[in-house]
Amino acid sequence: MTGADHLLPLRTKLRSLRTAPFGADPAGARMERIRRSPHFVDGSFQNPVGARTRPSGSTVEFAKIYFQKEQRARRTPDGTVPVHPTTLADLAAPPVSGLRLTWMGHSSVLAEIEGSRVLFDPVWGQRCSPFPFAGPKRLHPTPVPLAALGPVDVVVISHDHYDHLDLPTIRALAGTDTVFAVPLGVGAHLERWGVPAGRLRELDWNETATVGGIRLTATPARHFCGRGLRNQQHTLWASWAVAGPEHRIYHSGDTGYFPGFRDIGAEHGPFDATMIQIGAYSEYWPDIHMTPAEGMRAHLDLQGGSPHGVLLPIHWGTFNLAPHAWAEPAEWTKDAGDEADQPLAFPRPGEPFEPAGILPVEPWWRPLSPALARPWRPAEGQAAAGPAPAARGDLDLAGER
Repeated sequence: MTGADHLLPLRTKLRSLRTAPFGADPAGARMERIRRSPHFVDGSFQNPVGARTRPSGSTVEFAKIYFQKEQRARRTPDGTVPVHPTTLADLAAPPVSGLRLTWMGHSSVLAEIEGSRVLFDPVWGQRCSPFPFAGPKRLHPTPVPLAALGPVDVVVISHDHYDHLDLPTIRALAGTDTVFAVPLGVGAHLERWGVPAGRLRELDWNETATVGGIRLTATPARHFCGRGLRNQQHTLWASWAVAGPEHRIYHSGDTGYFPGFRDIGAEHGPFDATMIQIGAYSEYWPDIHMTPAEGMRAHLDLQGGSPHGVLLPIHWGTFNLAPHAWAEPAEWTKDAGDEADQPLAFPRPGEPFEPAGILPVEPWWRPLSPALARPWRPAEGQAAAGPAPAARGDLDLAGER
C-alpha cells in the first residue's frame, strides 16, 4: 500500500480486491443506459411482479435440512449419471426438421435452429462458484469438451449467477467468433473476461437482436442477479424467445412463476419447444424458482393455454442447489406432463433430439434414486401438499441461485 491508499473510497478498495470470477460492475455509458431502462427503479432492476429475493425462514431449520447427512444423500444420484457420449457425428448432419436440441446438463442447451447454432447458459466449469475449491460441484461430467462442440453462432446468457455465467467457459468462447446475447448490464462481466464489445448484443426486456436470420428477444423473468456479497441489482435477468423463419423456441432462465408468461406466449409463441426451469425450488425462496407444477403451468401459458410443442425440463440433475431430492424435479415434471397431456423430453445429458421427431422419454434417473414420497400426488380424497410455510426472517445460507 502507498501512503495515499487510506484516502481511497472503501468501494474503490473493495473493487480492487475483486478477482476475475466476480466479474465487473456496469459503469459509464453502460450504467447510463441502465438508468434509462423502464425496469430500473430506485437504483435497481425490478421484477415484473413483486418477489422476495432473499431466502426466508429460520436459519436453524434450513441448516438442519440442508446439512443433515441423510438429507444430503437424497440430493445426489446413487450412482453414475448416464451421460450420452456426444460426438461431432451426432451434430454433423443438420436436423431433418430444422430444429434439434441437446441438453448439456443444468440450463445449458445447444439449439440448432434452421442453420444457426445457439448455446444457452453454457457452464462447462466443475463448480458454480467464484472459487475452485468450494461451491456446488458437478454431479456428472460435461457430455462433450467445449472445444469439440463445433462452431457456435450465438451464446445466450439468462443472468449472471454462477450456475448460468461461468468464467472459464466464457473465456474459452471469447476466442471464437460467436456473438453473445445478454441482458442489460451483463456485458460488463464479459468485457472484463475478454469478449470484444463489438460481439455483444446487450438487451433490455422486449428488445430484439437479429443474428444470421435468427431473432433473439430478451423477455421478462422473475428472479434477481449478482455475483458477490453486495448485489446492487445492476444487471438484468431475462428469459429468451428465439425465432427463425419456421421455428420458435423459449428458454426460461431462472424464474418464479408470474402471469407474464401468457403475454410472452401471445407476443412470441406458440413455441415448438420450451426449455423450462423445474429444479432448485424451495419453500424458502418460492418467488424466484418454479416448482415442476409451476413450470408446467408456465409452459401452458406460453402456448396459449393448451398443450403444444415439447417441454424440455432444465435446471436440474447437474448441481445440488436446493433441499429437494435429486430426482424429484424429473418425477414431478413427468407426473405434471401426464396430467396435462403435454409431451415432454427427458434426454440424458448430451443426447440430441428433434422436437418434431421421436422424443427421449425413458425415466433414466430412476435406477439412481430411491423411491420418492411424491407429496405432489395425494392419495384419493386428500388435497395435494403445498409448500410448508417458512418462518419469518431472512436466511443468508442459500446464496445466489
